[in-house]
Amino acid sequence: MKNVRWGLLGAGWIATKAIVPAMRSAADTIVQSVASRDLNRAQALNPITIHQSYEELIVDPLIDAVYISLPNHLHFQWTVAALKAGKHVLCEKPFAMNTAEVEIMVQTASDSDRLLVEAVWPRWHPRMQRMIDYVKAGNIGEIVSIDSSFTFPASIEGNYRLSPAMGGGALYDVGVYPLHAFAALMGDGAQVLIESCDKKVGPTGIDLTSTWRMRINDSITARGVASFEMPENQSLIVRGEKNSVELVGTQAFSSWNSASSLRLGDHFEEFEAVDPYLLMIQNFGKRIRGQESWVLPLETSLSVQKMLDQLQGSR
Repeated sequence: MKNVRWGLLGAGWIATKAIVPAMRSAADTIVQSVASRDLNRAQALNPITIHQSYEELIVDPLIDAVYISLPNHLHFQWTVAALKAGKHVLCEKPFAMNTAEVEIMVQTASDSDRLLVEAVWPRWHPRMQRMIDYVKAGNIGEIVSIDSSFTFPASIEGNYRLSPAMGGGALYDVGVYPLHAFAALMGDGAQVLIESCDKKVGPTGIDLTSTWRMRINDSITARGVASFEMPENQSLIVRGEKNSVELVGTQAFSSWNSASSLRLGDHFEEFEAVDPYLLMIQNFGKRIRGQESWVLPLETSLSVQKMLDQLQGSR
């Protein structure tokens, strides 16, 4: 396979502003088709073809891979359907609504011999990868604590993020990023105990703010905040027995096409502007073509979903 021909389910903000531009910048990548409830948005992406339904798109023989950016409660259904139709799948976070769904998705990918990846795009950022590698190499000693936050005053009126049944809420929307950082730093087999999880629930039943504290592998304290109502703040600080590391600035999890900094102990490393969406698309395409590349492991996505389940059950 030379070119990866993509079909997109959904044509919302993330597809329009980030994914399609990344696909058009990536080598050997074609925006083949789009299926969306909004025909105008689908046409604005200028694919080769437009399908009238999701079902029609996933069975199109000209499509190699499907990118799914539908509301959260639809991720499971359409990931499984696309895999069974023989497509590789890149699915937006959160992967699904619960661990049982993720387990079925993982098994379906194995049975179908297709690549399945959760699109947690910050994990492809060189700064994030450098931080993870630095910590895992033992440079800060044994980890003592991890502190993280992803908060902003959201404007989500009329958005699915206001619906509990559709997977809305701050935890599922932005809390996933700190949890993926936890999993990356600690490994997929880490033992997690939720010590507390406080939620401020809004009038529609979603968590406007979730604040949690967990114990990892008995000895590490990990704290996180996800919010749709607090002032904008993103942070990730990892403290060890010998030293600490920190993603510097206001874009700990959303650095995109802008320069960024990483504090390693008492010195700083600077990173040039980069598009992590492009790196994600490129690496996904390379893996499909049988080339060596890093993609987010399914074991990590399963570990994060288990943490989400525990935090959701703590309300």
